[in-house]
Amino acid sequence: MKTYDRIIQASLELFNEHGERAITTNHIAAHLGISPGNLYYHFRNKEEIIYQIFLQYKQFMENRLSVPTDRPIMVEDMIVYLDTAFIGMWRYRFMFHDLAGLLGRNEKFAEAYQKFIREDIIAILTALFGEFSSIGLLATDAEEIESLVVNCWLIIKFWYAFQQTQNPMGKLTEEMGRRGVRQVLALFKPHIQPMFRPLFAEIQARYHA
Repeated sequence: MKTYDRIIQASLELFNEHGERAITTNHIAAHLGISPGNLYYHFRNKEEIIYQIFLQYKQFMENRLSVPTDRPIMVEDMIVYLDTAFIGMWRYRFMFHDLAGLLGRNEKFAEAYQKFIREDIIAILTALFGEFSSIGLLATDAEEIESLVVNCWLIIKFWYAFQQTQNPMGKLTEEMGRRGVRQVLALFKPHIQPMFRPLFAEIQARYHA
């Protein structure tokens, strides 16, 4: 792995483990066993590293949450998408523990993140929920889909931060994402068409095991 990529990977691990504010470029360099000068050859500051990590996150979410183009969407895809969304939030969880602070300290990241939400993630989720509506899974109109998109994204985005505030001394685990999936499924439940309710109940049961 190239030094550039090693820096990004190590930074992500350290930020997730200790929090972004607690980690300096010197910590990252020491963790990798390289000189600070070597790190600065690739990145001018920590903000640039965070921006590159965000681009990784953005690509992950866009690639994994897109509507399939080679086949019709299926009910079971809902679980794949939800699991994927929470995996993404787990891998990049440091960004959402203090999102407002990060955005305030990093203008380049702030502009890219706001553009991502405004132009990408909302459109992706709207398209997905529209597809689920078109196959008869969801009984929703455009206004209801808009509300579902916003509420779903809020749960996904802040789930691990919420878990941390619930138990500040406890250790976050990826398994906590399953409870997040349950919360999102609860949002969908009132909108499930009668013919799909037995299958939807089976899906919910998987996350109560």
